[in-house]
Amino acid sequence: MSQTNIVTPRDQPAATRPGIAGIRRANRSRVLRPVLMLGGVLIVAIAAFLFWLFGGRYISSDDSYVDAAKVSLSTDVSGVVAAVYVKDNQHVVAGQPLFSLGQSAFDIAAQSARAALAQAVLDVKGDKQGYAQSLADIAMQKIQIAKDQADLKRYAAVVGNGGVTRSVYDDAQFALQSDQAKLSQLTAGAGLQLAKLANNAHIPVEQTPAYQSALAKLNTALRDIKHSVVRAPFSGYVTQVEQLQPGMFLPAGTAAFGLVSDTDVFITAQPKESELTYVRAGQAVTVTVDTYPGQIWKGEVESISPASGSEFSILPAQNSSGNWVKVVQRIPVRVKITSGPANLPLRDGMSAEISIDTNHHRHLSDLF
Repeated sequence: MSQTNIVTPRDQPAATRPGIAGIRRANRSRVLRPVLMLGGVLIVAIAAFLFWLFGGRYISSDDSYVDAAKVSLSTDVSGVVAAVYVKDNQHVVAGQPLFSLGQSAFDIAAQSARAALAQAVLDVKGDKQGYAQSLADIAMQKIQIAKDQADLKRYAAVVGNGGVTRSVYDDAQFALQSDQAKLSQLTAGAGLQLAKLANNAHIPVEQTPAYQSALAKLNTALRDIKHSVVRAPFSGYVTQVEQLQPGMFLPAGTAAFGLVSDTDVFITAQPKESELTYVRAGQAVTVTVDTYPGQIWKGEVESISPASGSEFSILPAQNSSGNWVKVVQRIPVRVKITSGPANLPLRDGMSAEISIDTNHHRHLSDLF
């Protein structure tokens, strides 16, 4: 039988025997591996904790848009468009004429109202003269009644002894009754004249109801003339002007074209309701607009809507069924712009992003 050769480590060549350094590296690896694994988890946990502890101060929302005051221009009088003084997307200032309606109909109405006012003045003066004439007629009638009473008294004294006939006495009595009835008629007529003067014979013409009514009609006609020329209520840019052309009949209250303000510009954001816990009016806001990368606007929270956006929809959600699913609501927030690049115009509808500094700091007690 052959003898098996057993090679001991002492008999191995020096090149194949493990060195002291290798053994030490293997020992270190066995020690460091669990340390690094546990340490890495610990570092991640600490970083996450610190991120949570120092986070929550800023609330951001990319569901934000540039908004501006805007109005659909119209007028409360009807007429044919005579002229349009602006072009589409043109900048206008407050008070600048935008378009006008034909003036002839409004001028005729004003002339008619002036004539009615002049006639009202003449009517009031006539009523005053008529009242004065009625008073004179009443005075004369009272004299006539006094004469009738004296004649009747004189006839009554002599009718019994034949001084006058019974027929003469009866005629005198009937004359007195007739004149008394006429006096009542004159008195009623004078009262009617005085009623036209508001029960004041010395009332100024300008204070009479007839004059004030005619003056109101004249003022209405003059107001219609003023409103027949539509002016810009604020500075901004006109839009969709081409839909209004001279010769068109524009009914009262019909929108002609739009005007977007260039001064009353703000941001409307729609953050989630869960993000508004610490948001308050007056807090600082940083705004970026997609159109101008790298540019920053400063602002502040101006107001927070008292209701969610869904409450103003045509068909608000009704969560009364058994298949109800909770949906996070969004609350509109209005941000006032306080500063930013002056040479970069913000246009209504631009997409924006906001970051609100709530100044809120989390504490360890929030975990428990």
